[in-house]
Parts: sequence; structure tokens; C-alpha cells
Amino acid sequence: MSELSKTFDPGAIEARWYPYWEENGLFRPERPEAEPWTIVNPPPNVTGSLHIGHALDNTLQDILTRHARLQGKDALWVVGTDHAGIATQMVVERNLEAEGKRRADMSREEFVAKVWEWKEESGGQITRQLRRLGCSMDWANERFTMDEGFSRAVLKVFVDLYRQGLLYRDKRLVNWDPKFGTAISDLEVETREVQGKFWHLKYPLENGSGFIHVATTRPETMLADMAVAVHPEDERYTALIGKKLKHPITGRLIPIVADEHADPELGSGAVKITPGHDFNDFEVGKRAGFKPVDMLNMFDAQARVVQTADGLIPEELLGLDRFDARDKVVARLEAEGFLEKVEDRVVQTPFGDRSGAVIEPWLTDQWYVDAATLAKPAIAAVRDDDIRVVPETWKKTWFNWLENIQPWCVSRQLWWGHQIPAWYDHEGNVFVAESEEEARAEAGNRPLRRDPDVLDTWFSSALWPFATLGWPEETELLKRHYPNDILISGFDIIFFWDARMAMQGFQFMKEKPWNTLYLHGLVRDAKGQKMSKSKGNTVDPLGLVDKYGADALRFTLAAMESQGRDIKLDEKRVEGYRNFATKLWNAARFCQSNGIGTSKAIEPPRATLPVNRWIVGETVKTVQALDLAMAELRFDESANTIYHFTWATFCDWYLELIKPVSSGDERGQIDEETREVAAWVLDQILVMLHPFMPFITEELWHAMGDRPYPLILAKWPMPDARALNAEAGPEIDWLIRLVSGIRATRSELNVPPSAKLALHVRDANAATIERLGRHDAAIKRLARIETISGDAAPAGGAAQVIVDEATFVLPLEGVIDLDAERSRLSKALQAAEKERDSLSGRLSNPSFVERAKPEAVEKARADHAEKASDAERYAAALARLG
Repeated sequence: MSELSKTFDPGAIEARWYPYWEENGLFRPERPEAEPWTIVNPPPNVTGSLHIGHALDNTLQDILTRHARLQGKDALWVVGTDHAGIATQMVVERNLEAEGKRRADMSREEFVAKVWEWKEESGGQITRQLRRLGCSMDWANERFTMDEGFSRAVLKVFVDLYRQGLLYRDKRLVNWDPKFGTAISDLEVETREVQGKFWHLKYPLENGSGFIHVATTRPETMLADMAVAVHPEDERYTALIGKKLKHPITGRLIPIVADEHADPELGSGAVKITPGHDFNDFEVGKRAGFKPVDMLNMFDAQARVVQTADGLIPEELLGLDRFDARDKVVARLEAEGFLEKVEDRVVQTPFGDRSGAVIEPWLTDQWYVDAATLAKPAIAAVRDDDIRVVPETWKKTWFNWLENIQPWCVSRQLWWGHQIPAWYDHEGNVFVAESEEEARAEAGNRPLRRDPDVLDTWFSSALWPFATLGWPEETELLKRHYPNDILISGFDIIFFWDARMAMQGFQFMKEKPWNTLYLHGLVRDAKGQKMSKSKGNTVDPLGLVDKYGADALRFTLAAMESQGRDIKLDEKRVEGYRNFATKLWNAARFCQSNGIGTSKAIEPPRATLPVNRWIVGETVKTVQALDLAMAELRFDESANTIYHFTWATFCDWYLELIKPVSSGDERGQIDEETREVAAWVLDQILVMLHPFMPFITEELWHAMGDRPYPLILAKWPMPDARALNAEAGPEIDWLIRLVSGIRATRSELNVPPSAKLALHVRDANAATIERLGRHDAAIKRLARIETISGDAAPAGGAAQVIVDEATFVLPLEGVIDLDAERSRLSKALQAAEKERDSLSGRLSNPSFVERAKPEAVEKARADHAEKASDAERYAAALARLG
């Protein structure tokens, strides 16, 4: 046994134990015969640093992994990072610019070499930070989405999907990011409200007999107009359908087409159709008979105006940025009398989530995956509960998205990433193969050029549950650990990653990727607001670790994770759980000072004393409750179960009840049975608490005495119902209720802590009299009682505590000013009732509940509950005074 220092220092403990675990291979001990258990981490971007969302996600994963390991399973937590195509390219390009260099001045090979150089030097920050959090990942087999084995899997999937007819090249509209010069997915687009304008224009009929009126928020795109649409049942335009308009700037003749996309109730009921630059117009254009290859494109990759195929855009507009072109177009329309009016309007505008640039719908050739076909087994698996979704409310979202899924654009116009394995001959014929040699052989050894694009990062990460285990090779690891047991994921990547893993898992492994999908909420600030740098309310998890320790942060996140609900992170909660760790530390020091060390057995020791039989039974009940909560993935309930048992049951009651009583100058000794029971209970606490607070528990495990193995490899407690005691439990519960009642009364009535009171018992039955005799010393010590008597209490003011059938009377004459206490309590009761009723009135007002901010309503409810509780407490205290 090594003596614990008086001060709990989490930093020193963390620095000592994590290297010990990792260097000794304890995160993945050899257990070839054990039941396999597997989880993969959502691979963070190689450019990333730990944010509070990562801390929540990885804490939950580590709790499950450490729990499975303690259960004796072959627990594998796959770890790795994502190459993060756009994000990494951004970082490296910025670094080059700082050196006065540009990517445009380098060859592709030179640039990619620079990225790899950066990755080796700076790309491991987040993995180092995950270690600080205590994540027990299998670092010995860390993966990277661009490593050799994983890259081979990516190429095989692309080629196989192509040959199965599930991946193809097509000309379609994409979300184009002009800053990065690449397509991005719908999920990477942020729509924001921007103050813009609504331009009302008139387009002349070809024969000069009149005009059709249209309106637009993007007047520059009219340069690529190909039609104007009206509703087929709009009587205003029935006679005009099929006729042509003369474009007011290009002079292009465009047809008036009938399409239900045009809403007769909105504006003029006529809509200009620019199929090459608007998603709705693209569909209207196809229905009108325009082939995508014939749709006009008026922008280059930087969203500058280029000449359309018909050559009708005026020379003065060519080469202009889209927003400069807008000004020129509007000025020309106004000068020539085609601009009717301009309205100010809030416009829903798409922005790239990384670049911040306004996204442009752009017609281009890209590679697409037939996501609708791949989605079918993923839909069925959730519907049939083959994949369990927790919480179940997310099933509806899963179905809504997958049942309406669009083709998945998987090509990106970047240099960093998995280059698409497609080659073209001089005639444009495409040859898809895993290597250039295969493609050339297929092409009859004709000269070929490789597609310059790379794959969407999510395409490769969708293979994470099986490619990390060695696929396409039939490795033992793959056979043993696929499918994974569970995936822990933020709900915000259910489309980006989770659904795509399910699609690819069923397609290539013919089986689900995981048995359970657990979706957690977001971490918000203490007021419930979403964290953002602009608001200045972000929380640095490592700052909290530095201040309070990793254990305290981990426990906070677990205790507040309530199956998908957002977490309001208040630093005071982290501080509170740091105090919890300190409480446990001091309890261990008390044990050490009283000869309580390590337990000799996993099974409960023999107990004869009621207090020992009681704590053994309470321990077993705690294990049972914790096992149930863990099985149901109730992280909050799991954390709170072990918290209340440790703090209240063990520290506040059991250790107080067994504390040796002084006799003269000599301190009493704790008997051998109690020492053995206390050691066993503390061991059970350390094991149960280890998944949540790994550092302090490992430290205390070793400090209490010599151990044959570290705590990380200990055995999870087995709840033995035989240890539950029908007699000891109720008796100690009675003792706790009695002492608690006396303590509460003393506190509510402002009885000085130093005052020792007499206790008179009335109406007690024989069992209570016996209990009073057995626990006389404990009651006197814990409740600050001088004497216990069955005689009637003296006349005068007194407080009463009722426990079961008996009434316990505490004479208070001369101890406190009874009249002053009654007055104080009456005033406090009236104030609490007044505030309670005021809040109740506000909460019963539908106008407040419906119109106020959610956080204001929630605060009002919390305040109401607090005031109602205060009122009950003051009323009870008054009643005790009689």
C-alpha cells in the first residue's frame, strides 16, 4: 500500500497512467478465445483538434469499450483519422502562401508530396489530444483513410460499383464552390438568410405584341435562360404556350413552356428557366425536352462569365465575376426599359460550409453513385430492427432521407484524396480499373489520360467498419470483428456517414456494419445556445481537463448524456464532479488510515454486522442497476447510479457508520470483518467507476495495495442476489432516515452545530427500541445527540421527527429562539409560495409558453420547481415546531 497524498492532483495521475496503459498494450490485451466486441471511432479530420463534441463522442465510446474489456471481452476500439480532402488542401495551400508559393505553380505530384510532409509533421494533433481524454483505443493498429491498405479498398469499391452499374458518369447540376473550384455535397452547404433584392423584369414576345413579366433574385443568370414556364392551367397564358420570347439582352429566342413548377399564385405566375444554373430549372428543362448536354452554361469554375454555346452573350460581360456581371446586367436592363421595379427581400442563400463562398449551381460532368439502390437494404434493416437505433425517434429521419435519396455525387475537383481510377482515350471513351496497367490492357494499349478528380472524402470513410479490418482481404480480424457491435455518432452526421456506411456495408459485406446505432445530441453552452466562435461561447475541452482533470470532464459528459438530448455544459458541473473525485480520494485515504486495503476476493466477504450486511446488499443492488442502465445505453442513469452510491451510500453513510469511536485518548479500531467488507466495496466502486473515471480509479486501485493485475484488466462485478439481506437493509435504512430527519430539522431551525440535544422517543414499538439500543452510539455521534430516552419530553417548545410508527421529540427551549424561528419560517414560506404561484401563472399562460424563447420557458419551469420545493420544506419545518 502506497500512502496517498493529502491533495488530489489529476494532472500528475493522468501523465503517469496513460503511457503505462499504452506502452504495455493494455488497450487490446490478447484474448483470442474471448467474445469479440468492436467499435470504430468516427475518424476525425487529420487537420482537426479536439472540440467539445469530440470529447462527448469519444467519452461515450471509451465508457463502452472499457466496460466491455472489464467484462472479459476481446474489446477492439478501431482508431484512425480521415484525410479530409478539402480541409487538408486548404491548410497546406495556406502554409504554401505563407512561404510565397502557390499550388498553381506546382505539379500535382509536388503538391501531394507537400501534403504528406505536412501530415507527418502536424497531422497528429487530435490523436494526441484523444490520449489526454483517456481514450483506450487500439493505437497499435491506427488507420488512415489514405494508407496503402485502405486506399486499395477504396479503389476496389469504386471499380466494383462501376462494373455493377451502380456508379456512373453524368452531366448534372452540382453545388459548385467557386473558391475551391470543386463540387460539394448538399450536406456541405449552409443556407443563410441574406438581405438581397428581387428584380422584376419583362421579356418581349417574339412578334412584339407584348411582354411576359418574371422576377428573379439572380438576374445575371438570365444570360443562360432557355425558356419561361407558366402553369398549364393558368388561363392568362394558355394561348401563349408554345410561342417564343426574345431575350432582352442576348436576343435568344426562348419558348414559353407549360410546367406545374410555375405557381399561378406567386407574382405574375411566369418563371424564367435557366436549367444550367438552378436545380428546379434543371428538372423543368428536362421535362421541356432539353438534354443536359444541350443546356447552356455561362460560368467557368471561378464563377466568371463565359460564352454560352450559342455565342449570344455580349462581349462586355465576358470574364466578369458573377456579382460584377449582375450589376452590369441590371444596368443594361434598366437602360433598355426591361427593368420594372426592384424590391428588397431576404434571400435564402447557399454557402460552402468551409469556404464561406456563395455556392453556384453548375452544370458539369461528375461521377455519381446510385444511392437509391444502395439505400434499400439499409432502410429494411432499420425497419426490421436488424439495426437497433437509439433513440428510436431518429428512425423517422433515417427513413425520410433514404427513401428520397438522390444520386450521390462522389467526384471532387481537388488534388488531395483518392484519385478516381478512370482513364480516357483521345475519343473520350472511359476505362475503369484498379490500375493503369489494367485500364490500358482493356483499351488495347492505346494512350490514356487519368481522370484528374478525387473521390468525396465520405466515399472512403463509408468503408470504415470493414476496410479498417483488412478488407478486401479475408483477414481473421475481419471475420471476428465484423459487424461491429455499436456505432456512437452525433446525429448531425447521420446522412454524411452513418447511412453511407450502412449502404456500403450491405453492398460489400452482405451484412449490416453494426448492430446498434447510437445518436447523441449536441453540446451547447450553459444557456442552451449552440456554441460558435462568433458568439464567443465555445468551450475548450482541454482547458477543462487542465483545470479539473479528464475524469471530471468525462463524468460530466456521461452524466448529462440523455439519449440524444442536447447537453447544456455548465463549468460548475465539471467542478462538481472534480469535487466528487476528491471525495473518493479522501474516502480512500480514510480507508488507508484505518487499515483497509485491497480485497482478497471477487465474491462478497462474509458479513455478520447489520451495517456490513447492508452495504454488501446495497453494492449488489448498485451493480444490478448499473448493468441494466448500461445495457439500455442510458449513460446518464449509469453515471448517476454509481455517483449516488459512491458519494451518499458509501462515503456519507457507510464510512461514517463504521468510523471508530474514540475512548479517552485512544482511538477505536475497526474490526477485521468491517475492514474486509469495506475493502471489497471500495474495489467494486473502483471497477464500476473505471469506465467513467479511468485515471483516479487506476491510481487508487494500486495505492490500496499490491495487485496481480491493473484495474483496466480487472473483472466486472457479478451481482449475486444471495448477498441481498432482507433484515439488514431495512434496519440501516431506518437508521439513515432517522439521522437524516434530525439533521434536516437542526439545519432548518438554525440549531447551532455545537449544541447536543436530548432525544425523546414516543410510540416506538419493540423493534424500534431494539434498533435504538443497537445503534445508540452512531445516532448520538451522527445526529449530535446527548441522550436518548423513552421518557416524555419536558414542557416547552420542541421539534418533532416522525419515522415509521415512532415520534422523536427534540426539546429546543433555551437552544433557539422559538418565536423568532416561527416568524422567520413563516415569512420564508410566504415568499416562496408567492414566487411559486407567480411562476405557475406565467407557465399556465399559453402566450408565454408559445412565444418566449425555449431557454426562458425552461428556466421558468426550473425556478417554479425550486420555489415549490422551498415552500414544502418551510412548511414541513413549521409543522415540526408544532
